[in-house]
Amino acid sequence: MKQSVQFIIAIAIAFTINACNSSEVFIPSVSSNINYMGRIAHTDSMSSFYWSGTSAQINFEGTGIKALMHDENGNNYYNVIINGDSIVLLRTTNEKKLYTLAENLPQGKHTVQLFKRTEYDQGKTGFYGFQLNQGAKVLAPDPLSNKKIEFYGNSITCAYAVEDYEGLDRPDSIYTNNYLSYAAITARHYNAQYHCIAKSGIGITVSWFPYIMPDIYDRLIPLDENSKWDFSQFTPDVLVIHLLQNDSWLVNMPEHDSFKKYFGTEKPSEEFIIEAYKDFVSKLRGKYPETQIICTMGGMDATREGSPWPGYVKQAVLQMNDSKVFTYFMPYNNIEGHPDVEEQQAMAEGLIEFIDENISW
Repeated sequence: MKQSVQFIIAIAIAFTINACNSSEVFIPSVSSNINYMGRIAHTDSMSSFYWSGTSAQINFEGTGIKALMHDENGNNYYNVIINGDSIVLLRTTNEKKLYTLAENLPQGKHTVQLFKRTEYDQGKTGFYGFQLNQGAKVLAPDPLSNKKIEFYGNSITCAYAVEDYEGLDRPDSIYTNNYLSYAAITARHYNAQYHCIAKSGIGITVSWFPYIMPDIYDRLIPLDENSKWDFSQFTPDVLVIHLLQNDSWLVNMPEHDSFKKYFGTEKPSEEFIIEAYKDFVSKLRGKYPETQIICTMGGMDATREGSPWPGYVKQAVLQMNDSKVFTYFMPYNNIEGHPDVEEQQAMAEGLIEFIDENISW
């Protein structure tokens, strides 16, 4: 019996050695060698991506890498960013499988980042880990930047339809690309850790659907009212609020269901709007006592000449009497539809200039 046990053990050891020599290397989602950014729900077996701009990044030596993923609806798109200078488009499906992210790379160190382009209404993506080609090895992650920036916004911040080069503002998720938003561009300019809490159509007092930003700003899983984000996990140096574009339309639409839900039959007063904006900024100030906050609007018609909405923001900030809350307004470019790639870039450049002149990191 003793000899039989030894024989079985010997076979098991030989099998394990052979498997390690021939198999690819799997790095589970819980590995400390993966750098994440954004609000991501982690379990022992999977990390769930919901919010625009969430990402996972890994360093490795080898010639190829895959990711094991499963998408809820098959409507999400990711940028696969290879070594910081090459981008491949990836669409996930509702089949759990390995996706090839990069192959036939030259030997040496490589960095791959998975960046979620699309919004949470396209469903969640389950990420189980990276798989490296045979003979590859995982490397330690790059140190995370000490700078942190967070955005709360609507479709402009999501970069809805930014890549619809025909200017048709089409809703297909392939045209949305948060990587090209003014928000993500600004974060990359400062090499800052990036969190984006945004949804097309959302407002502070009213949205095109039956919930508003004050309902979801503190959630980990956007549509789960019981899923709360732990704000101690990420304290931004700079927080940017870009909202009220949708409010500016819906307050004039008394027949819309959302108008009826939030206002009844009476259009909200200027005082009501100012108070609601001030209350939302105060909620964030309560989470981040020392963070510098920039209240902005722009890129669409809420900042057109003669619009009262920038004035509401100014009044709310003035009433707060908080030296670390600023206002900055991006110009209205008289465009039809949402900002395109060039307009998002211009918005980022303006915001960066304002930050350089007014904000201390």
